[in-house]
Amino acid sequence: MTLLNTKKSFVKTANSFRQVLPIILGMILLVSLSLVAIPKNFYANIFTGDKIIDPLFGAIFGSIAAGNPITSYIIGGELLKQGISLIAITAFILAWVTVGIIQLPAESLMLGKRFAVTRNIASFVTALIVAILTISTLSIV
Repeated sequence: MTLLNTKKSFVKTANSFRQVLPIILGMILLVSLSLVAIPKNFYANIFTGDKIIDPLFGAIFGSIAAGNPITSYIIGGELLKQGISLIAITAFILAWVTVGIIQLPAESLMLGKRFAVTRNIASFVTALIVAILTISTLSIV
């Protein structure tokens, strides 16, 4: 019985990995393309290291470019390599996963416009607060 459960788990894991692999590869290709297409000083001009402005811009970009958590970590790692502040990347990842400006029309249609807008605004504000609190906590530790 245990061997059968192990085999079923392995097959489920393999199928999940097979479904996620094209997304990861696509994001790696997009990040690589953006590294070539966008000059390095572009990020330095937008993200200045300000503890208030950086998370705001990070959350705005994350809200527009909504996606899933797996790909956000790849993008976040690349942004960190380019010298973007951790607070901006944290706000970006949180907004990327929780806010969905691109998905707003579909969400409005399925759940109602008022609910969709309220949820997105609350998620945006929460992304900013959690990013600031997270980085503040890390600086204490």
